[in-house]
Amino acid sequence: MKRFLAAAFLCLGLFSFAHAETDAALTKQVNAFVDEWHEDAANARMAYFDKMAKDGVYIGTDRTELWQRDDFKAWAKKYFERKSAWSFKATRRNVYASADKLLIWFDELLDTPNMGPCMASGVIRKTAKGFEIVHYQLSMAVPNEVAGQVTKLIAEHEKAGKPAGK
Repeated sequence: MKRFLAAAFLCLGLFSFAHAETDAALTKQVNAFVDEWHEDAANARMAYFDKMAKDGVYIGTDRTELWQRDDFKAWAKKYFERKSAWSFKATRRNVYASADKLLIWFDELLDTPNMGPCMASGVIRKTAKGFEIVHYQLSMAVPNEVAGQVTKLIAEHEKAGKPAGK
């Protein structure tokens, strides 16, 4: 019985190690994919949109910015005609996956030159052709200590009759 238990614990230990290796490998793949997606935007490469699922959704920082992939591509066209569309550099990313590793989600802290620190989360689907972004949501990381000031600025903006996104 002791040998059986020892063998069982050994097998479980090896299984856990193999599982951790798989998770580390998947995390590495996801990090490379998302980093390349951000690099595509930083270098105004239209491949950026190819990494999004056809039914993919992008939510930007403005409340009017809720797009399906093709609408987002049309909106962003003017930015991708420049040398760089926008630049997001992840300084931290957490990656999670379903048990079958076909659905992956992540959150990331971003350094952006134009908006300062931002946070984002995304959902990735693994297909036979590779990864595709199904959902991405970007938000500006507003420190709690200045949130009241930001809220006041937004209220003043709206009171002045300026539509969101303009």
